[in-house]
Amino acid sequence: MTKINVIIPAFNEADSISYVIRDIPEKIDEIIVVNNNSTDNTEINAKQAGATVLTENSKGYGYACLKGMEYVSNKTERPDIIVFLDGDYSDHPEELTKIVAPIIDNNIDFVIGARVKRLREPGAMTVPQILGNWLATTLMKLFFGARFTDLGPFRAIKYHKLLELNMEDKTYGWTIEMQLKALKKNLTYTEIPVNYRNRIGVSKVSGTIKGAIFAGVKILGWIFKYSFNK
Repeated sequence: MTKINVIIPAFNEADSISYVIRDIPEKIDEIIVVNNNSTDNTEINAKQAGATVLTENSKGYGYACLKGMEYVSNKTERPDIIVFLDGDYSDHPEELTKIVAPIIDNNIDFVIGARVKRLREPGAMTVPQILGNWLATTLMKLFFGARFTDLGPFRAIKYHKLLELNMEDKTYGWTIEMQLKALKKNLTYTEIPVNYRNRIGVSKVSGTIKGAIFAGVKILGWIFKYSFNK
């Protein structure tokens, strides 16, 4: 039986987190919400919805993901697969079964949920997000021959392969770091088209000028770092 853990970084997602947890398929062994210094009822609502809730006071998407990984590493029974999922309800958690299927059925190492245009609600991705994804994936194709089309946060990876990546980014560069290191480690990977809707609440990254700029700088920084260290 394949053991699957879900890690959900969450900063002020009180209005959405219970919906995310509710829609995750029952076959999941543990849902781990990392409360990333929220000032609302994210922690309370996540606990009431049945998740394991951790606290990470250092703000940053990567900080929260690393906290979840630390927790998993200390478990007696570690999972076979880790799924990362945002807490804003923009992804459809019930599609997790599609995300993990290539790993379970075809022994793929790493799967990205690709937010393709035909499955996106109007306005679900901002112009900076769309342009940033296009630029990042184009550069990865040029520099590394990658086939990625998205930096989607809804993703699954074999647990032991995740450990091999030695993830380190603490903030906005987490997703691109994982994809670049997967390329460097020659992990097998694929993308699965997923539905994507308008999130509940305001985005902490694409919803602010500061967030969009810092995310862009992080993404480009990781790409150029790896392009010079091939």
